Amino acid sequence: MPDGPEVPELTDEQPGRGLAARVPFQVVEVTGPSMVPTLHHGDWLLVQYGAPVRPGDVVILRHPFQQDLLVVKRAVERRAGGWWVLGDNSFAGGDSTDYGTVPEELVLARVRARYRPLTKDQRSVRGVVGWAVSALRPVSAPRPVSAVRSVSRRFRAR
Repeated sequence: MPDGPEVPELTDEQPGRGLAARVPFQVVEVTGPSMVPTLHHGDWLLVQYGAPVRPGDVVILRHPFQQDLLVVKRAVERRAGGWWVLGDNSFAGGDSTDYGTVPEELVLARVRARYRPLTKDQRSVRGVVGWAVSALRPVSAPRPVSAVRSVSRRFRAR
């Protein structure tokens, strides 16, 4: 099995021109824990450059203070000056709570799907079947809080 997808070098070209016009889809690898449980270290993502971003979408963006660093976060809401982005793992940090609103031009791509590679410890039939069922998933916005049903109304009211 190959070590990972071959990822072309990113340039400073604007979405919709240059690289994004020639290669609207690209595969990138996740490093770090900021998007757990949605994404894990080592997951591969299919991203689409120039796709419209909506609240709840997982996006690839340039870090506002280290623009050579690409990060993956969830676009929570559009605010004056850009997007408020958060990681799904609130303990990891490194999101808009640290650096504020991200300018629109730094949001490069929208994540369309996640592929979780088979690990070395998944050799049993049960492990491989479990992997096969969950390996490829679309990455979508989480369900709104109003759509999540509580087991007990008493707990929801508190």
